Amino acid sequence: MSAGPTDVCLDCQPDKSQDTANTLPPTATIAQNALDPNTFIPPSTSSAPSITIEFCDRCRWLHRATWVSTELFLTFPTPAIKSITVMPLNAEDTGGRFRVWLYLDGQPPILVWDRKVEGGFPELKVLKQRIRDHIQPGKSLGHSDK
Repeated sequence: MSAGPTDVCLDCQPDKSQDTANTLPPTATIAQNALDPNTFIPPSTSSAPSITIEFCDRCRWLHRATWVSTELFLTFPTPAIKSITVMPLNAEDTGGRFRVWLYLDGQPPILVWDRKVEGGFPELKVLKQRIRDHIQPGKSLGHSDK
């Protein structure tokens, strides 16, 4: 059975049993037609905390960059991390680059990992710990903390 244009995912529907104190008043919502691109509102590009993963496209590290981004989203779901940008680079001066940047409100970008400086790719355990120490210092990472 295919979903029609008016069907709504049951998982996306608001939970009626949740506290309504944190919901927006009706005047704060903007009417959008789900099928009219003229009414779509683009996401903010300045949402923080966010991460940018720069990688050398000539070295074919796209799969590694997307794998790291997926793992970070699984460990730090929204709102802990609001966005992750995967940025392929293809210039001579960016050859061999694999960097992970963390952006926080009101602060300059934080270089969390640089493959050349660190001598290799990040182990996810270490990368997650470094990011956690900035955005959720008390959070347990389970097996990644051992």
